[in-house]
Amino acid sequence: MKIITHLGGINEIPACAGNVMRVVIQRVSKASVTISGSEVASIHHGLLILLGIEEEDTQEDIDWLVSKIAKLRIFSDEAGNMNLSVMDTNGDVFVVSQFTLHASTKKGNRPSFIKAAKPEIAIPLYEKFVSTLENQLGKKVATGEFGAMMEVALINDGPVTIIIDSKNKE
Repeated sequence: MKIITHLGGINEIPACAGNVMRVVIQRVSKASVTISGSEVASIHHGLLILLGIEEEDTQEDIDWLVSKIAKLRIFSDEAGNMNLSVMDTNGDVFVVSQFTLHASTKKGNRPSFIKAAKPEIAIPLYEKFVSTLENQLGKKVATGEFGAMMEVALINDGPVTIIIDSKNKE
């Protein structure tokens, strides 16, 4: 899978109304990002989170999603039931920004990414999402690199893949 994102600096989080941040969460036995032939980050046993940000996303979306992700019981207990969270298992977490999660394919065959936040909005929200998640987990979170052509490799454990949209709160 190749993902393109954009590089920029941290600014303040917009105070717009709306809740449309989207994540794809994959339970992985390992995941890594390679840029220009060099591996820049990797994890073992944990979660790979693909994060899609829209212009209207807020700190409220970040807080809700981070709390949900940290406590999501998708790891097996001794009986083989999904009863443990990434926090319970001391698992690693990897976050990759992916604007294509907000693709619209309603018209024609070429996806439109008009709903995806522009870098000046997406970057501070992405960085705030990562720092809020690090605070919740009490450990460093691995990330990709904005603006780089990334090769994301993973071994999906299960497979377990869950999509959460902060608008629907499902």
